[in-house]
Amino acid sequence: MQFPPAINELLKKRKPLRNINQEHRDSLSPLERLALWITEHVGSKGFFLIVFFWIVLWLSWNFLAPPHLKFDPPMAFVFWLFLSNMIQLFLMPLIMVGQNLQSRHAELRAEHHFEVNVKAEEEIEALLRHIEYQNRLLLALVIKNGLTAEEALRLAQAEVSKERP
Repeated sequence: MQFPPAINELLKKRKPLRNINQEHRDSLSPLERLALWITEHVGSKGFFLIVFFWIVLWLSWNFLAPPHLKFDPPMAFVFWLFLSNMIQLFLMPLIMVGQNLQSRHAELRAEHHFEVNVKAEEEIEALLRHIEYQNRLLLALVIKNGLTAEEALRLAQAEVSKERP
């Protein structure tokens, strides 16, 4: 009969768990951190509201302000379009870099989850081997005492029934 692996053997094979989030955070350059920060904040409701109110304020001022205070002529809005395009041109590549970094982080997390699941599966398999081994030992003891497996199960069932209120 083959003995199941000892707990010490299993523990020796075990690798310590890694903090993927910290590893990813530590691997980022300052520019990558900036890209992530911008990606997270530009994709928020707060940023949307800032842009929305900025546009409403800009357009309202240039439509409703007295003519001598308007700085961007109505229907042309050249300066407004220029600023809007500049913001988009600067944000677009940074957002794409941030999304790539978020994707890389997601891949690292998925890989880590897979490793943890494989470890759990190995440990469950070891536990099942131990249980199977214990079952064989118990069956050998039952047979040695001159009982059949069915008789031993009935006796065990009776003992469990007595313990329950």
